[in-house]
Amino acid sequence: MIRMLLAEDQHIIREALVTLLSLEPDIEIVQAVESGDAAVAAAMVHRPDVVVLDIDMPGTIDGLDAAAQVRTRLPGCRALMLTGHGKPGHLRRALSSQVDGFMLKTASPEELASAIRKVARGERVLDPSLAVTAWNLADNPLTPREADVLRLVAEGSEPPEIAERLFLSAGTVRNYITAIVTKLNARNRTDAVRIASEAGWI
Repeated sequence: MIRMLLAEDQHIIREALVTLLSLEPDIEIVQAVESGDAAVAAAMVHRPDVVVLDIDMPGTIDGLDAAAQVRTRLPGCRALMLTGHGKPGHLRRALSSQVDGFMLKTASPEELASAIRKVARGERVLDPSLAVTAWNLADNPLTPREADVLRLVAEGSEPPEIAERLFLSAGTVRNYITAIVTKLNARNRTDAVRIASEAGWI
């Protein structure tokens, strides 16, 4: 019997998944929660074999952070991410954090149950529709300093403020922003923030 913990913030989807997966003879849902924080707490109590986590959830941590915390505290527990959209940034984070599986909510109940079984056996699972996206994930073209600058741009900081926070001159910051926009083939710095965020680079 595979003991599974589910974390999904949308009540209807959570209840539907509980109902569908409860029909599987070899899967026991030990608890269903609605946030990453609750998932970590519940995992410590129930010690499941597999946690199935939505990525975007309310609370102080998202599903990927929750998966990382569960892995640290319960090394034997496997993590399968479930999301409504295969954003490159999410997929990049999932692959780099070495979660055991990544499935879209468009998967059939049979596909999800199969993925849970594979993950429980120690296999890694990637939704077939995301395979090309994973293969084509580009390397981050930004240097660590450029990423620091762009994160502050994303927060709404202007070059003089960024310069002060990073101990640089305002001119140097403007040069970094110009280089970032050029590297990302962006229209402007706002577009650069969008591109880098979607790719998971900042």
